Amino acid sequence: MADAALPADPQARKAAIREQARKNRVAQKNKDEISRGICATFMALPAYPSARTVMWYVDAGSEVRTRHTLPEALTHGKRVVVPWCVIETNELELFLLEDMSELVEGAYKILEPKTELRQLPTKKVQPEELDLVMVPGTAFDPRGGRMGQGKGYYDRLLARARPDAPLVALAFDCQIFDEIPVAPHDVSMDTVLTETRVIPGRGRRG
Repeated sequence: MADAALPADPQARKAAIREQARKNRVAQKNKDEISRGICATFMALPAYPSARTVMWYVDAGSEVRTRHTLPEALTHGKRVVVPWCVIETNELELFLLEDMSELVEGAYKILEPKTELRQLPTKKVQPEELDLVMVPGTAFDPRGGRMGQGKGYYDRLLARARPDAPLVALAFDCQIFDEIPVAPHDVSMDTVLTETRVIPGRGRRG
């Protein structure tokens, strides 16, 4: 969507972008095939081989799908970490994933860590431990601006990641807009990967 087609008011503009991006993403064809390609690009990044602890998200709804590639990632000798949402606090916690059987379908049909495993000390991971961070999102721009669901879950989590841990977003081309209105608390991506582009973002520099 070109800027000229969007409202001038920042909040109205954000709402319009979020709505259009969701429609675009739902309409995206061949999601499984394209998603596998985007995930392969993620694993081919220069930062991937040296990363010991890597956060993957588990796809929900029409997001770029990771669940088909996660089993492969588990064979790479890395600590694979996935976030899950604590409903009571609206915060994301991090879970050390060692086998796909540790995930079950939870709220909103999202794969989540089994309840009985979440609080095990050996399964808890802190954001500061992450060496490479995969991030979902609703819409992005060519400078790494990111728009999520509007509740700030990932912004709060990513604010605690180490500055040297690259933040890499996965998206379909149809989720890239000319400019995303950003607020001071919004965290920008270091890189945005789509099926055709590797977009260098401004990251947390600005």
